[in-house]
Amino acid sequence: MKVTLLEISGESCANCLTLLPVVNKLAAARGIPVRHIELTRENEESVRAYGIERVPTLILLKDGEETARCTGYQPEEILELWLDAKLQEA
Repeated sequence: MKVTLLEISGESCANCLTLLPVVNKLAAARGIPVRHIELTRENEESVRAYGIERVPTLILLKDGEETARCTGYQPEEILELWLDAKLQEA
């Protein structure tokens, strides 16, 4: 089973910039790779394939399939609880 955390941010999104180091820290502590995608005009169509409506968005992938999603800025404590719960479910 391969688990990856997909993090989708906006170019000028302050919440995204604040959240990214927290996501990286939490994922590293759990041995989960993070794939970061910056939403730009150039990749807008491909990012829309993920059904992104707002940023930041985190998508937990298990073997390439989405198992959980978290949208919007979350405090570190809440994000940690979410991630641990979703990892147990996966």
